[in-house]
Amino acid sequence: MLLRRRLNIAFKRERLEREDGDFLDLDWARMGGDKLAILSHGLEGCSDDGSNRGMTTTLHAAGWDALAWNLRGCGKEMNRLPRSYHSGETGDLGAVIRFAATRYSRIALIGFSLGGNMTLKYLGEASPHPAVIGAVAISVPIDLAATARALDHRLEQSDLSSALYQEPDR
Repeated sequence: MLLRRRLNIAFKRERLEREDGDFLDLDWARMGGDKLAILSHGLEGCSDDGSNRGMTTTLHAAGWDALAWNLRGCGKEMNRLPRSYHSGETGDLGAVIRFAATRYSRIALIGFSLGGNMTLKYLGEASPHPAVIGAVAISVPIDLAATARALDHRLEQSDLSSALYQEPDR
């Protein structure tokens, strides 16, 4: 039998106010290291995802601090503006990097799924911030349109399955 490992990570929340009047919630897991990994979650995820917790555990073992941030609309509190995140939006990631670079001179970027897509897009748009020394993108959707269709199809199948297997009225 496989047992899931316990990921006892204590994040400390900090709010980053944005110029447009909105905010980003940042969850720090510091060990007092001199290098930082910024973690970007996937579609409908959040900073508290298991992937972020697992990666933070691994990073801590290697002497890295971690910052898991919530994309707009994905934190515990609704954002002020009716603006959400999307795979092409890299301005918020850039703001998080600039903010973190005031405290760390060496930063690595780690993105999961849509967060990985965002990370790669950020790197391809222009020269990254000088503090960025590396990046990793995990399970990135290569063809976003095909990925969206596959997710829609899976949701349709799930709706069909639940409709077929409903309990009879009593």
